[in-house]
Amino acid sequence: MTPDTAPERRALADRLEEAGVLTHPKWRSAVEAVPRELFLRPGVFLPADDGRWRPATALGTDPKEWSEIAYRDESLVTQLDGHLTADQATEPVPGVPTSSSTTPVTVVGMIEALDIEDGHTALEIGTGTGYSTALMCHRLGEDNVTTIEVDPGVAARADAALEAAGYSTWTVTGDGLLGHPRRAPYDRVIATCAVRRIPHTWVRQTRPGGTILTTLAPGSWAYGTGLAKVTVHDDGTAEGRIIGESSFMQARSQAVEPLAGDLSARTAYADSEREAKVEPTLLEEWMPAFLAQLAAPGAQLVRAAQGDGTQRLYVFDADRESFAAFAENGSGWSVRQGGPVALWDDIERTLLAWQDAERPDISTVRLRVTPRSHTYWIDDRPAALRWEHRLG
Repeated sequence: MTPDTAPERRALADRLEEAGVLTHPKWRSAVEAVPRELFLRPGVFLPADDGRWRPATALGTDPKEWSEIAYRDESLVTQLDGHLTADQATEPVPGVPTSSSTTPVTVVGMIEALDIEDGHTALEIGTGTGYSTALMCHRLGEDNVTTIEVDPGVAARADAALEAAGYSTWTVTGDGLLGHPRRAPYDRVIATCAVRRIPHTWVRQTRPGGTILTTLAPGSWAYGTGLAKVTVHDDGTAEGRIIGESSFMQARSQAVEPLAGDLSARTAYADSEREAKVEPTLLEEWMPAFLAQLAAPGAQLVRAAQGDGTQRLYVFDADRESFAAFAENGSGWSVRQGGPVALWDDIERTLLAWQDAERPDISTVRLRVTPRSHTYWIDDRPAALRWEHRLG
């Protein structure tokens, strides 16, 4: 017998209120009404030893334990390596998460930030499990919500879960970066994946005065990413700001393959070597990592262990065949650079300007989106803290 999870849902709503992310009574009603456990079928992968994942399925787990898993305050992995689900594994397995049920505090925080009103229509990019879709269906009505998922298997499971929860909404399988023009214009667009830039298709499909909310990762890093909230204008542009830190899986068509091969060979021939004015370890912090992606959008930060166990840091831009390799010495860090672009020069210049500006946080970043460019800037700061990324 499936247990009634109404107490767990009320408890979740209480925790979200206490965290300050659940403020609107209609969203509280949605959280209390939507059973999260329905959207975790056939199962989830829980962290195990040695970086592996332990499968836990709805049918193979004690109902009380399954309810406890479903209402944890954490993200739950639902797919590995683009195909593997928990019902296909019987023991801990290695793998890279490719779909998940995001932690409720993030889901509810984002949909509250949309400033949704009764009668609005919403487009969701990245259906995932369908849990956030169900919350919006409860708030807006199922006919006012359109959701797109690129993975056919994930989309089918989400559609089945939505039906089981009583929501026959518009579920579409396809590339969410293209939006869904058939049901446009929308009052609100929300993405549950990270994108390198806001696709102008989303801007065109949003009603003037409408809002787009998405995680921006200008350089496809897994961190150092920001939650962008922009308002669409009559002239087909959009403008807004980064409202906080945010971390989501990259949109699959924009995901960058990790660099492989002999890194020492890639960095064998340098054009210059000097002392670094900024420690490269600063890039392990969120705001500097975001700024580095603005300064060098194609760059990747790579950490590697040497044979003697020492760590090395690199910045690579494979498309521009450029690199920066760092080595710690007695007085600081040295940097060797090679290729057509002096990557570290560009990043370092930005980081120095940021330090001189008293280290403003990510919520100070503004952005403007046009059909041809994304422009970022920090209010009342020098021109060195302004970046224009042109398309094409």
